Amino acid sequence: MSQTKPVVGITMGDAAGVGPEIILKSLAEAEMYEISNPLVIGDRKILERAKSFVDSGLVIETVTAEQLNEIPYKHGVVHCLDLDLLPEDLPIGQVSPEAGDAAFQYLAKAIEMAKENRIDAICTAPLNKEALQKGGHMYPGHTEILADLTDTKDYSMMLSAPNLRVIHVTTHVGIIDAVKMINPERVYHVLKLAHDTLKKAGIESPKIAVCGINPHAGENGLFGYGEEEEKVIPGVEKAQAEGINAVGPLPADTLFFRAVRGDFDIVVAMYHDQGHGPVKVLGLDAGVNITVGLPIIRTSVDHGTAFDIAGKGIADEKSLMEAMRQAVELAPKKK
Repeated sequence: MSQTKPVVGITMGDAAGVGPEIILKSLAEAEMYEISNPLVIGDRKILERAKSFVDSGLVIETVTAEQLNEIPYKHGVVHCLDLDLLPEDLPIGQVSPEAGDAAFQYLAKAIEMAKENRIDAICTAPLNKEALQKGGHMYPGHTEILADLTDTKDYSMMLSAPNLRVIHVTTHVGIIDAVKMINPERVYHVLKLAHDTLKKAGIESPKIAVCGINPHAGENGLFGYGEEEEKVIPGVEKAQAEGINAVGPLPADTLFFRAVRGDFDIVVAMYHDQGHGPVKVLGLDAGVNITVGLPIIRTSVDHGTAFDIAGKGIADEKSLMEAMRQAVELAPKKK
């Protein structure tokens, strides 16, 4: 066992979805053990069931929280911190309050362990928002749970795909509410999060481009009601005054092309679909969701529970594998 590799806690997500399958398919790859010590936080019986979906020969071993320092991580064996919350015959591909509650409990346990430095990063398989809320947890998604349980007020969602990074000013709210929520201070804070995150990752002076809210970034008042001038520009100017290499607001319809071309290191999107759309066009199997601003490291797949294909063994594991790589990159380095 290498103590220098980061321990990455992989939360199983919604057990009725593809999470258990993509976890097993990812951990069948030797690379995941070459770069990390992976620990699944979930239900062993659900993982055992998923082995038949993906024709897996992996051995699943249950571990306790007290055994974490003695786990002999090795390729071929999946170590599971078994919370034992779900029945083995949980219906597959259906919204379930039980699965929604369990997904919350897996994540809460992982957060607790990360805060105590017992694991070095969290990598999350997808949960289902409807199931989560039917299970009694009224959050829009993973990001808001992480922020709440770590007492983090200043955070944002960053998506990473080949040749493109996007960070969001607003995320899981309707478009009308999103525009209301955008303000100069929030724009400034997201710019600073983007700058600080990429600087920690080794980019000395990240080039940051900021999207406008309206078509053509308002085109000097031609579109909208002065939202760019009121809500965006003061935040950009405040960041620039601190030496942050930011430009904008720029028209979103051409900005993402320029970012993929290499003109910028990251794009600041104003609302959910403005940022998510371009990333997902580049490929659902390559996108990674990273929550920045937290006191702990968290990465995730950038796709949902895929209830329509759950249990068929055909879900693609590439996004989870990339999320694991990103978790390792961001995790505190050990000597």
